[in-house]
Amino acid sequence: MSRTITYREAVREAIREALMQDPLVFLMGEDVGAYGGCFAVSKGLLDEFGPERIRDTPLSESVFVGAGIGAALGGMRPIVEIMTVNFSLLAADQILNTAATYLHMSGGQFNVPLVIRMATGGGKQLAAQHSHSLEGWYAHIPGIKVLSPATIVDARGMLPAALEDPDPVLIFEHSSLYNLKGELPEGAGKVAIDRAEMRRRGRDLTIITYSASLYKVLEAAEELSREGIEAEVVDLRTLRPLDDETFLESVARTHRALVVDEGWRSGGLSAEVSARIMEKAFFDLDGPVERVCSVEVPMPYAKHLEDAALPQKETVVAKAREMVRRG
Repeated sequence: MSRTITYREAVREAIREALMQDPLVFLMGEDVGAYGGCFAVSKGLLDEFGPERIRDTPLSESVFVGAGIGAALGGMRPIVEIMTVNFSLLAADQILNTAATYLHMSGGQFNVPLVIRMATGGGKQLAAQHSHSLEGWYAHIPGIKVLSPATIVDARGMLPAALEDPDPVLIFEHSSLYNLKGELPEGAGKVAIDRAEMRRRGRDLTIITYSASLYKVLEAAEELSREGIEAEVVDLRTLRPLDDETFLESVARTHRALVVDEGWRSGGLSAEVSARIMEKAFFDLDGPVERVCSVEVPMPYAKHLEDAALPQKETVVAKAREMVRRG
């Protein structure tokens, strides 16, 4: 048995369940209470749980992320919501210099069981200060886990797993996915947050991606299939630590690898995945690892320019077709 819900509802259910099950859990962030969240994820939770557990904060990311760190050190289980990944840069010192380093700098004495959720990605015409995909930056930092749920099941199940982790966990929810509808199996709950998932089997090439790009890649794989090209699709899901084993096993079978990443190409997550394939699976490859990434510009506002800046199904199809046909 399953039921149809939206990605937004799946995240809300996960938060609500956590609040009901553990009195130490609370949600804090800009507009999460009376307004119901910038993306309406927390709508209704203030009425149900009250202002002590659904806490509206000042418009100061460094302040409320720092408060979340303090609460976590004090034994609470805070869920901190930052409106968009771009705004998280205002709390970069708290995240990178404090939350990620506290266990190390305390000689292993103090964990920081903090969960930070934020919207990421383009495609909603929110322009250059609200639309970038910076999760690859955070995947560079030791001391934190970085999650990127693409499916309804992962949107529902990654939060409870993150709340059980003794160390900081960042969850990046793509803004274009909140209205996505899908099937949630009855009894769906916590999911593993340490491995990638094979979303489609194939024989001719491996396409590695994550977040909202997964759906463009799956559509591309269907189009390629009609041409006789069978693509295997790997959803990374967890960006730190990366699950090398899953995509390396796939590359060993298909002998070709294409990485699709909404982040920028230079120094991005796609570069890291490509390097690991070259280091650990070079002799399995029939050709160089290829990449499809966002154009290296600030995200445009105009719809046709935003579409041109982002990876699209057509770009993935063209690149995959070229890889297979050149032998």
